[in-house]
Amino acid sequence: MYTSSKYRSVSMDRNSHSFDDADVIFVSDMFSDEYGGGAELTTESFFKTSPYKTFKLKSSEVDESVLSRGVQKTWIFFNFRGMNHNLIPAMVQNLYYFVVEYDYKFCQYRSLDLHLREEGEECDCHNNQIGKVVSTFYAGSEHIFWMSYAQKSIFQERFPFLDDEAGSVLSSTFDVSVLEQIENLHKERLESGHNNKNVIVDGNSWIKGVKESSEMLESKNIDFDVIGGLSHSDLLRTLSSYKCLTFMPLGADTCPRLVIEAKLLGLELELNDNVQHAKESWFLGSREEIETYLLDGHNRFWDKIAAHLDRHITISGYTQAYNVLSSEYPWRESITSLLGFCDEVIVLDGGSNDGTYEELQGWASSEEKLVVKQLKRDWDDPRFALFNGQQKAAARTLCNSEWCWQVDIDEVVHETDYGKIRKLLKQMPKPINLVSLPVTEYWGGSEKVRVDINPWKWRLSRNDPHITHDVNAEHRAYDEEGNLFSRGSDGDDYVHTDSYVLIPDSNFYTPELHQVRLAALEGNNDALVAYEGYINKVVEQLPGVYHYSWFDLKRKVNSYKNFWSKHWASLYNRSIEDVPENNMFFDKKWSDVTDDEISDIAKRMKNEMGGWVFHNRIDFNKPTPWIKIEQGHPKIMSEWIKDHEGEEK
Repeated sequence: MYTSSKYRSVSMDRNSHSFDDADVIFVSDMFSDEYGGGAELTTESFFKTSPYKTFKLKSSEVDESVLSRGVQKTWIFFNFRGMNHNLIPAMVQNLYYFVVEYDYKFCQYRSLDLHLREEGEECDCHNNQIGKVVSTFYAGSEHIFWMSYAQKSIFQERFPFLDDEAGSVLSSTFDVSVLEQIENLHKERLESGHNNKNVIVDGNSWIKGVKESSEMLESKNIDFDVIGGLSHSDLLRTLSSYKCLTFMPLGADTCPRLVIEAKLLGLELELNDNVQHAKESWFLGSREEIETYLLDGHNRFWDKIAAHLDRHITISGYTQAYNVLSSEYPWRESITSLLGFCDEVIVLDGGSNDGTYEELQGWASSEEKLVVKQLKRDWDDPRFALFNGQQKAAARTLCNSEWCWQVDIDEVVHETDYGKIRKLLKQMPKPINLVSLPVTEYWGGSEKVRVDINPWKWRLSRNDPHITHDVNAEHRAYDEEGNLFSRGSDGDDYVHTDSYVLIPDSNFYTPELHQVRLAALEGNNDALVAYEGYINKVVEQLPGVYHYSWFDLKRKVNSYKNFWSKHWASLYNRSIEDVPENNMFFDKKWSDVTDDEISDIAKRMKNEMGGWVFHNRIDFNKPTPWIKIEQGHPKIMSEWIKDHEGEEK
C-alpha cells in the first residue's frame, strides 16, 4: 500500500458536492467518465485526492452566470478549448484560478507540430489573437502547472513574463490504485516472464505515430503487435506481457502516461526526442524513485492550492488620536480590539498635549504589533476639520499589510468578529477593493441602537496606494481664500488619490433595506420590526464595530459644546460664531448653557429619543425610533460601560 502522499484517494461520484457548496471548481473539456485519455486520468487523480469540496464543471458550461456565482471560489482549469474564450477577461479580473497545462493551448492546433503539418509553416499563434488571449489567461493565474521542463521552456520563450515564479513542473500524476495495480502486474511479470515482442499502442491522434512506428519496426524485422480499444485496466495488463514499448510520437508529447506506465511495468522503452519528459532526472531514476516522484505529485499540486486557500492574509489596523487621554473615549479598548486580529496596528497622534502620545509610546514599547507615530497639526487652523481625513490618509500610508481595517478611536471590534474578519478575507472576490460593514451605534446606553443613521461604514480595504481619505470629488469646494471645504461629506471618504472619485464598495445595505429603514423612521412599526430582525442577522454574520460616541449622552453634549460645533462649521465653511443659530441643542449661545442644562437635556435625549443628527436643532416633538441588538457588548468594554452607563438615568 502506498502511503507517501498526504492527500489520500477517496471514492467520489463525479460531483459529490454541488457547485454552490464547493470550495474548488475543476474545469475541463471532458472528464475521465467520458474519455479515458492521459490528461483526464491525471485530472481524476487530483479530484480523488482533493482535501476540499470540489466540483467538476464542463468547460462548455462556463458562462457569465456561473462565473458570478463562483467569484468566492478557487478555480482550476485543465483542458479548456470548449470554453467561451470571450469570458477570459472577466475571469482574469474576477477569479482566483490555477492552470494545469497539458499541451500548447496558445496554438490554434494545441500542437506546434500539427500547426506546421497543417499550415506548412512554424507556429506563430503566440503573436495572434488566440495566443494573446490565452497568454492573458496564463498571466492572470495564481500558478501554472506544466507537464515537462521542455514544455515550460517553450512557453517561456514565447511568453517571457511566465518566469519560474509563475509556474512549476508537475508531470503526469497517478491515482494510488493505478500504481498499486502496476506494482502487482510488475511482480507477476517478474514471476511469469514476458513475450519477446515490441508493442505499439494505437491512439486516436496522428501525433502518436502508430503508422510510422509500425513501418520502422517492420523495416528492422522486429516482431510487434499493435493493441488498442481496451479499458485502462486491461491495457495495463496486456502491456505488461510485452518486452518493449515503441513510442515514436510525430510531435511534442509533454508527459505521456503510457511511457511512465510501461517503464514501471518493467518494459524496455524505444522512444524519440518528442517524448518531452524522457530525459528528466526523475524519470531516469529507479522504479522506486519514479514511484516516489509520482506520488509526490499530489502533494506538489495540492500544496500550491492549499497555500492559496489557507494563506494568512495580513491586515493592518489604523486609527488616529488627539488628546484622547482626557476625552473619555474607549481608546484603549479600541486599540486593544485591533491588536486582537491585526498583524500590525498603526496609531497616528495629531500632536497631543495631554500625555496621550507619551502613553501610546510606552504601550508600543511593550507591544510588538503596535506602531505609534506623530504628525502634529495646527488645530487652530480655520479648516482644522479636514485634518480628520488627512490624519487617516497619513496613517494609511504607514500600513504594510495586504488589507487595511480603519476604526475611529470610539469604535471597538467584538472579539467574536476576529474570526469572521479572517473568514471574510479568505472569501473576498478578486475585484473588490473596499467593503462596508455594520456599525452598532448606541444611544444613551445599552438599550438603544440608532436607526436614524446608516447602519454601515466603509471599513475594510485593500492596501492599494491609489486609495486614500479625503473629501470626494462631488463635495469638494473652495472658499474665497482658496481653502478646501466640504459641501456635504465628512471629509474622510475613501477616494482615488488622483481624481478624488469615490472608491466603489461592496455593501450589505441594499436599496430595499434602505426603504425599510425609512419606513421605520416614519413610524411604520412592522418595518421597524423587520429592520431590527435583519440588522441582527447582519451583525451575527458579518464583522463590524460597536460605536460608543453616543453611549454617554452628557459627555457627547459637552463635546459638542467644546469641539464638534466648531468642527462641523470648519468642515462645511459655516460661521463658528457663538450665537443661538449655531447651537443645535439649545436656543441660546453655548457660553450661556449651564452644566445642569446639559444634564437635563441628556436625560431627555436618553429617555425620549432614539437618535438625532445634529445638523439641525433637536426637536423632542419628533422622537426617533430605535432597535435592540441581541449580541452583547465586546467583553473588553465591560469596565468602560460601568463607568459610562450614564447619569442620565
